[in-house]
Amino acid sequence: MSEPHPFGKAPSLDDLAALAEAAFQALPAGFRKLTGDVVFRVDDFPADEVLDDLGIEDPFGLTGLYQGAHIGLRDVGGPAAGPSMIFLYRRPILDEWAEHGEITLEELVTHVLVHEIGHHMGLSDADIDAIEASAG
Repeated sequence: MSEPHPFGKAPSLDDLAALAEAAFQALPAGFRKLTGDVVFRVDDFPADEVLDDLGIEDPFGLTGLYQGAHIGLRDVGGPAAGPSMIFLYRRPILDEWAEHGEITLEELVTHVLVHEIGHHMGLSDADIDAIEASAG
């Protein structure tokens, strides 16, 4: 990873979006290609509807979410689906980062990003860990 960013204040939504884009670009090309077009969105917290749909009561309990057609269900011959979206939730990520204390914010953003993409693709934790290690 790159050198840690000396923020001096809490990273903004734009700061986290830049970290997510850099983390995505550092992933193996084959993995990035499998995601297709992907849009990153950083919000402070997940929407209440998202939390309700997932059965999560604590808004700090969700750091990211992948939204898009599952790779195994994409219709190659059908109409093009919209881009996949990866939501990163700033306040839960910062809270986890502060609690962990042993990793950089860049490492945590990469971790969340890889896990959101990987689980959506049906990858195992071991596969995800290998991809994440290759991005470091």
